[in-house]
Amino acid sequence: MRTTFTTGPVRVRVPATSANLGPGFDALGLALGRHDDVTAEVTDGGVRVSVTGEGAGELPSDERHLIVTAMRATFDALGAQPAGLALECVNRIPQARGLGSSSAAIVAGVLAARALVAGGERRMDDDAALRLAAELEGHPDNVAPCLLGGFTIAWTEPGGARAVSLPVAPAVRPTVFVPAERGLTSVARAALPATVPHADAASNAGRAALLVHALTADPALLLPATVDRLHQEQRAPGMPATAALVAELRAAGVAAVVSGAGPTVLALSEVPAGFRLGTDWRRWELPIDVSGARVIRGRL
Repeated sequence: MRTTFTTGPVRVRVPATSANLGPGFDALGLALGRHDDVTAEVTDGGVRVSVTGEGAGELPSDERHLIVTAMRATFDALGAQPAGLALECVNRIPQARGLGSSSAAIVAGVLAARALVAGGERRMDDDAALRLAAELEGHPDNVAPCLLGGFTIAWTEPGGARAVSLPVAPAVRPTVFVPAERGLTSVARAALPATVPHADAASNAGRAALLVHALTADPALLLPATVDRLHQEQRAPGMPATAALVAELRAAGVAAVVSGAGPTVLALSEVPAGFRLGTDWRRWELPIDVSGARVIRGRL
């Protein structure tokens, strides 16, 4: 089948995400109402990437940009590469903070490339887009909520990643605490042991199952449902301020967890009005994004 490209720009809006949510390591995720916007267009040659907002002046402006990498992989899957690309990125998701900035870039690239190919959505449906995005990211827990929206459960089969999105109880109102310091997923993963005790695995299985019920039907159970024994304590020495804030919030009755690989902290239940926060943290109350990534034709 001959591949042709559409004319004019497309815009993709992708949400921030929080993965793991405590016990749901590499499986559970939540889409949050803070977004990056990417406008992409096929050109006659070369690659140009402009970035404003988070990561401006730091992220690559050429083929090395992660969105371009994802676009190239998608174009390959669809059978052709354009002569050139122009991207405009307006970033609001903090970089390397545990809020899914890399997953947002990958999903934006996959959906932008698909939208720039004539008949792209017919040739690559959302299931295939999820599989490709998860392959590029290495695991599906962030790309799933970014693509689908809401609260997602993701898993991997021999044929690739799969996920479902579930509605969240209205009483769940996330708050994120974002530090100035950054973290890297690769460093956080390196802190994890190769094996875990059977009792810890069993504990997390039960708490993850309870968390599905708490998020969708009974938020009163969020505090016990977010107990983790697989990754947060093991990563604590590498981000002591994050671990201390999680412990302080939980002692105050707040269902707080490390967001993704950190160092951001996610609170899933209401934070007491008098809770004192250090000046090194930004506090954002974010709605849950129920729509996931969206493609819009043309510019704003």
